Amino acid sequence: MSRNVRAITATVAALLLATACNSAATGNSSDSKGSSVRGVTDDAIKVGGIVSMTTASGYSKKDTDLGARARFARADAEGGINGRKIDYLGAEDDGQDPAKNLAAARKLVQQDKVFAISPMSSVTFSGADFLQKQKVPTFGWGTIPSFCGPTYIYGFGGCMVPMPGGTISQTWPEGLKQVTHGAKGKTVAILANDNDAGTFAIRTYKQSFASAGYEVTFAKSSVPATSVPSDWSAYTKEILRSDGGKAPDIVVSVMQTPYNIGLFTAVKRSGYRGVLTDPTDYDPGLLAKSATKEALDGVHILLTFEPFETRSAAMKQFKADIKKASGGKDVPLNMHMMTGYMSADLFLSIAQKAGRSLTVASFQKAANGFSDTGTMVGDRALPKGQKESFGCGALVQLKNGAYHVSSPFKCYEPIPFK
Repeated sequence: MSRNVRAITATVAALLLATACNSAATGNSSDSKGSSVRGVTDDAIKVGGIVSMTTASGYSKKDTDLGARARFARADAEGGINGRKIDYLGAEDDGQDPAKNLAAARKLVQQDKVFAISPMSSVTFSGADFLQKQKVPTFGWGTIPSFCGPTYIYGFGGCMVPMPGGTISQTWPEGLKQVTHGAKGKTVAILANDNDAGTFAIRTYKQSFASAGYEVTFAKSSVPATSVPSDWSAYTKEILRSDGGKAPDIVVSVMQTPYNIGLFTAVKRSGYRGVLTDPTDYDPGLLAKSATKEALDGVHILLTFEPFETRSAAMKQFKADIKKASGGKDVPLNMHMMTGYMSADLFLSIAQKAGRSLTVASFQKAANGFSDTGTMVGDRALPKGQKESFGCGALVQLKNGAYHVSSPFKCYEPIPFK
């Protein structure tokens, strides 16, 4: 998250929280059918979501809502949670705007009186402090700092952002060992954007790849974040000479798809035959355009969940649930669906453990010490997951217009973040 966004978020949060304190729910309010717990009745648990369904750039996470609906629908079909059905209100659209994100959180808690928010999927999570203070269990993808530390906010894959005193997931470099047949003698070049996120990524992955045994010969956050370069020659020239005048064995991009298309196309045109990899381009929608498909062909993509190409029982269930929630239609799967689905799944799993007498306190007690194994994000454990990731993932390679698993889904031991 950039300094500007953090500043805007903090300002908006301060202004709105100042007016919210007197009217906010405190975690308990009178509901119908005998329950005094906010969002909980004798036969239902009220849940809502916050998702960036629309954005100024046109990018949308709307399928996050579909994933959540699919998982909640299956829970209801199986009899609910300890005798209660999930009253899912759907997701509020925050438009990836800090003010709207906080407004959505306030609406769901103060007006709709939800017990929990699941999913929360936006890079703008200005409502985090409000939800923490109001003791609202909140679930999403822990790729931003707001999911790391607060007691009522949970990432379905754990805290994915390395924090001081925390750890770094080794999924990416360890998974690549399957592709490069080990790390010994192999060199790596890492490129990122020239913003806070890029600087942090370079710091993180430089440690990560070096710890795995690779030699990092190049690591810079030098690509303008404001616009995609039209000429990549300066970057490719530096990268392809970074290993003592020759090309590295692996080129790692920690950037978004438009940048990856430009970088990888330029690198390929130079005659490079090494490994290309990024953590972004796992989306069947990218295959619709031949130019995009060609540019990303051969690239190994990092996932922090089980690939859709696997045939596990959990993945078969996921696909069946998504199809049913889509009205029986076969729809292209994407990571947003997985975000909504696994956010809902973690909430449901903890709520089930909390038992029939569901309160915020009983929910938190169930969360403290919760663990399970074999999920589509690996082995889950709390409160560990509020400080570090679950350390699981896979690599898929785009090849001849389709994704193929190049490194199977597995959990790896993390390393200390320095």
